[in-house]
Amino acid sequence: MTFKHNFKKVLSATAFAAALVVAPAANVSAATNDASSTQQSATATSQDQQASQDQATSQSSAANQSSSTSTSSATSTSTVKKVAKKTSKKKAVKKVAKKTSKKATKKTKKTSKKATKKTTKAATAAVTASADQSQATDQQDDAAKKAAEAAAKKAAAAKKAAAKKAAAKKAAAKKKAAAKKRAAAKKKAAAKKKAAKKSAEKAAKYWIAMRESGGYYTARNGSCYGRYQLLISYLGGDLSKKNQERTADRYVYGRYGSWVNAKRFWLAHNWY
Repeated sequence: MTFKHNFKKVLSATAFAAALVVAPAANVSAATNDASSTQQSATATSQDQQASQDQATSQSSAANQSSSTSTSSATSTSTVKKVAKKTSKKKAVKKVAKKTSKKATKKTKKTSKKATKKTTKAATAAVTASADQSQATDQQDDAAKKAAEAAAKKAAAAKKAAAKKAAAKKAAAKKKAAAKKRAAAKKKAAAKKKAAKKSAEKAAKYWIAMRESGGYYTARNGSCYGRYQLLISYLGGDLSKKNQERTADRYVYGRYGSWVNAKRFWLAHNWY
């Protein structure tokens, strides 16, 4: 702002000096024209003798005016030189200021460009680092997610296998228990059947003994002897109760297969 103001002042001073130079010249020109008109008029009305005198007077007036013009012109020239010198100084100052300003601007631009480049580089590095970190984080998240999914899948498979194993074990235990139960039932049934058979055998044996001897071990009918009326020769000379029981069982099981069958035969033939 100061520079512009000074420059305007210099321009105003220069214009003023030029006006000073031009103004006397304009005055001289006007005076000369007036004198010439007066001289011509005098020449037209006067004699030729007075023309010389008027001419001399006109020349003297012109000389005085020329001297005045020279003095004014010198003053104006001095003022113009001063103004020009001052203007030159201001121009030099302006040039130096402009050069300094340009240099400072250039330096500022260079510094700003360097700072911008450095900032851009740092920002790029930061963005790259952030991107790398983000990518690494994403990779870690993906790896953790995959590991979690694999662990969950493995746990689910282990749980399924354990459940299957437990179910198989339970089924096997149930099957074993059922088989054991069936075996027990079968054994019980067999035992019951055996007991029933034994009871039936015992009852049939008792029934025959009662029909043959009335249940006496000493009963005798001809060549037959004892509780079951066996031939004496079957007893081999041993008439004891134990030998009679053993010999009777051997005879019945050997001939009929059971006392029940022997009873059935007896019912059909009244003997066995």
